[in-house]
Amino acid sequence: MRRRDFLAASLAAPLAAPAIGRGAEQKVLRFVPQANLPNLDPVWGTQYVVRNASLLVYDTLFGIDRSLTPKPQMLESFEVSPEGTLWRFRLREGLLFHDGEKVRSTDVIASLKRWMARDMMGQVLAARSLELKAEDDRTFSWRLAKPFPKLPFALGKGNPNLPAIMPERIAATDPFKLIAEPVGSGPMRFLTNEWVPGSRAVFARFDSYRPRDERPDWLAGGKRIAFERIEWQIIPDPATAAAALQNGEVDWWETPLPDLVPLLRQHPDVVVDIADPLGNVGILRMNHLYPPFSDVRLRRALQKVVVQPDYMRAVVGSDDALWKTMGGFFTPGTPLYSEAGGEALLGPRDPDGARRLLAEAYHGEKVVMLVATDLVITKGQSDVSADLMQRLGFDVDYVATDWGTVGARRAKKDPPASGGWNMFHTWLAGVDCISPAPNIAIRTNGPRAWFGWPDNPAIEALIAEWYDAPDPATERKVIDQINRASMEFVTYIPTGFFLGYQAWRRGLGGITPAPFPLFWGVERS
Repeated sequence: MRRRDFLAASLAAPLAAPAIGRGAEQKVLRFVPQANLPNLDPVWGTQYVVRNASLLVYDTLFGIDRSLTPKPQMLESFEVSPEGTLWRFRLREGLLFHDGEKVRSTDVIASLKRWMARDMMGQVLAARSLELKAEDDRTFSWRLAKPFPKLPFALGKGNPNLPAIMPERIAATDPFKLIAEPVGSGPMRFLTNEWVPGSRAVFARFDSYRPRDERPDWLAGGKRIAFERIEWQIIPDPATAAAALQNGEVDWWETPLPDLVPLLRQHPDVVVDIADPLGNVGILRMNHLYPPFSDVRLRRALQKVVVQPDYMRAVVGSDDALWKTMGGFFTPGTPLYSEAGGEALLGPRDPDGARRLLAEAYHGEKVVMLVATDLVITKGQSDVSADLMQRLGFDVDYVATDWGTVGARRAKKDPPASGGWNMFHTWLAGVDCISPAPNIAIRTNGPRAWFGWPDNPAIEALIAEWYDAPDPATERKVIDQINRASMEFVTYIPTGFFLGYQAWRRGLGGITPAPFPLFWGVERS
């Protein structure tokens, strides 16, 4: 039975009511997130579901708007010296944490130091930092060894790792360990006592939150929440989630299965739209520390046989308008998109060449593939890779699990046979691939790199050159060099560019297309 036929039959059949209260109260918003929420640490990991929850609980010094311009958020003001090496910031008056304590400069400094230890932009910033100090409870300064004009973007970006501000006592947690208590100063409090992992997560409006006066614009402006509670209902089965939305048991579904979109559109009380016009980039990520993919020849072997349309159709279904091939590591349609060296992905596929590389370099190692089966994006890509690799001659260990487990296990540097891994599939939002700054997967700084830990000093030197580029023309030239070098090194394999949907009940207004669900400004009409 085809996937679409099966899902249609599932929706048509009598459906046992999910464990969701019927008749949603006016002051409660029920939301179905993309996956289970494994933790509330915005710094420790890079899962989007954690980032999305963290945007409710924590606030940031700046916030990017829809033009990707950083605007002051927790800040009242800031200034930078003429030579660009001294920044001074002043917090807004009256900012409070959820535990009732004032937000102080010392909290900010502790939070930023923890963030810099994990984040790619943060690491660049840390290398240029001379002194980060509190001048009083609301004022702090940052002295740099060399200018860093992208500092406001770094402190306001929405991609993981999130530069979230938390109390100093919590920010003192080792950045490589999870925090024990999710306390922020954002518009919603996380109700730990109502958290049931795998079932639901609940947020309550923080009545002492002081939104900015400006209109909300993505992560900038006034974050006014119209609901007293936001309840995340974890529903892994797409047919069950679709039925819950149609029946009014939930209000908003973050990532409806593309195969179900035609059925949802037939319902008079359901609205379906593209979630984010900047789209997403599919990723095949390999572990550079251990065989077989510690050998670039075997990374290139996979690169030679990846057929992006196969991956994209596995992710979005039969609607070819939702995806496109890409010959680079940056978002198609944005100023820095490059196809330099892109023939490695866009040229004719070369299975014979791939087999020759396997004959040279592959010694029969088991390839531990981590597969999050509760996400169509990850499972669809993984199924394509597993079939492709087995036909090519790899011994694939298909480890079927959930996204939360993948998120924890991929952080381990242990050998694959001892609880580590060799590869996994994921995706990055298009907004996170617009340049080397937010693109966490493009970096090749070895032990400090994103999971997979690629190590290539030449690419790192090019990225540093891009950060120092004096003008857009120089940036463009360096980007071509980064793209070509990254293709040759096979830092990772882009599997294509794709758009996704979101769906909500017609009585809900104010939902804004963005790379993340924006709950401020949403209200029931």
